[in-house]
Amino acid sequence: MKKQRPVNLELTTISFPPAAISSILHRVSGVIMLVLVGLLVWLLAKSLTSPEGFSEAQAIFAHPLVRFLVWGFLAALGYHVLSGIRHIFMDLGFGEEKESGKITAVLAIAGGVVLAILAGVWLW
Repeated sequence: MKKQRPVNLELTTISFPPAAISSILHRVSGVIMLVLVGLLVWLLAKSLTSPEGFSEAQAIFAHPLVRFLVWGFLAALGYHVLSGIRHIFMDLGFGEEKESGKITAVLAIAGGVVLAILAGVWLW
C-alpha cells in the first residue's frame, strides 16, 4: 500500500516562525562562542605573560580578521544572553503563548542586532 503523505523537501519554500528562527540562532550563537572562546583565552594568556606578550597580543588584536572574530564573539554573546533571558522567562511561565512567544522572539533578534552594532562601534 502506497502512502499519500505530502512531502516537501525543498527547504527554500518553508517559512519558519520567529520563535523557530530565534531558537536556531540561539544554538548557532552558542556554537560560535564555543569555537571562539579558545582564541580569546589564548589572547588573554599571551597578554598576561609579560609586557612583551601584551604588546604581541595588541599587535594580534590589531589584525582585521581577529577584530572581526572578536566582534563575532561579542555579537553571539549579546544575542545568546538576550535569548537565554527569554527562555528563562518562558521557563517561569511568562510568554508561553503563541503570540507572546512571537513578540519576544522578534525582540530578542532585534536586540541582538542592536548589540552587534554597538559591539562593532566599540571595537572599531
